Amino acid sequence: MAMQDTLKQIQSIDFNELDINNIGSWPGVVKAIFMAILFALVLGVGYYWHVTDKQKNLEIEQAKEVDLREEYVDKAALAANLDALRIQKREMEDAFGALLRQLPSDTEVPGLLEDITRTAIDNELTIESIDLEPEVRTEFYIELPIAIVVEGDYHKLGSFVSGVANLSRIVTLHDFQINPIRDNLGLRMEITAKTYRYLEEAG
Repeated sequence: MAMQDTLKQIQSIDFNELDINNIGSWPGVVKAIFMAILFALVLGVGYYWHVTDKQKNLEIEQAKEVDLREEYVDKAALAANLDALRIQKREMEDAFGALLRQLPSDTEVPGLLEDITRTAIDNELTIESIDLEPEVRTEFYIELPIAIVVEGDYHKLGSFVSGVANLSRIVTLHDFQINPIRDNLGLRMEITAKTYRYLEEAG
C-alpha cells in the first residue's frame, strides 16, 4: 500500500513546477529520489577517481609480486644447492691446487732438466743439447721453454717423447723436427718442451 501511495504521489507531481533553486520546497518523495540520484552520482565519481587509481596501483603491485615470486624461486633454488656448490668449489680448489703442485718453482727447474736428461739417457739417445730458453710471461703464468736436440732411432725417440710427456711435472711438447743424420742410420730430433710457473701476483 505504501508503494502504491508513493507512486500516486509521484504521478501527481508536476515536475515543471519544481524550483531548482528551492529544493527544500520539493515534495518529500522527489527530494528522496533526488538525494538517491545525487548519492549514486557522487559514489560513481568517487569510484572513478579513487578506486580506479587504486586498481591501477593494485595491478602494478600484483605484477611486482609475480617478479618477486620468480626471484624468490630462483634464490630458493640457489640456496637449496648451496651446499653442493660449496662442495664443488672445494673440489675445484683442490684440483687447481693439485695442478699448481705440478708446476715447477724456480728451484725445481734444474731438477726438471735432470729428469729430461735422464729420460734421454734411459732411452739410449745421444744428447746434443738441452738448453733453457728465456721465459715468456703471460697474464697468469710464466712459460719456460726448453730447447732439446737428441739423436737416436725412431722408436727410441718415440719412447723419449712419451717419457717426457709423462713426467710428474706439467710439460708440453712443441715444434717437432726430425731429420735423418748423414752417414748414419739414426735420426736427429729438435723439439721444444715447455713447462709453466704460476704467477703468484695473478692470484
